[in-house]
Amino acid sequence: QVQLVESGGGLVQAGGSLRLSCAASGRTFSTYTMGWFRQSPGKEREFVAASDWTTIYADSVKGRFTISRDNAKNTVYLQMNSLKPEDTAVYYCAADGSPMTISTMREDRSYYYWGQGTQVTVSS
Repeated sequence: QVQLVESGGGLVQAGGSLRLSCAASGRTFSTYTMGWFRQSPGKEREFVAASDWTTIYADSVKGRFTISRDNAKNTVYLQMNSLKPEDTAVYYCAADGSPMTISTMREDRSYYYWGQGTQVTVSS
């Protein structure tokens, strides 16, 4: 069983930065694919970034967001720079221990464990 707890969300002006953290329980964190997804009101949950044997990003955040992980601390981070109002959403951390391809890393159905989400609001 893996529990995920996100933190670091908040209100920021456009152009600003935030760093989200996701602390995971469990002793096999280093073997898990870790992903970040987000969901805005009225929209489906969408892929943001993932880290496993490779690191991938959604086109909408590439060059602005960076996913990283500290396996010693069982924590994955999402550094968000140059934030835009359209980045406003609830951000979710996800984890799964199954092998993934680049394609499946982008799919929320590939992840079994989810955090409770943290709100990010970017004002214009």
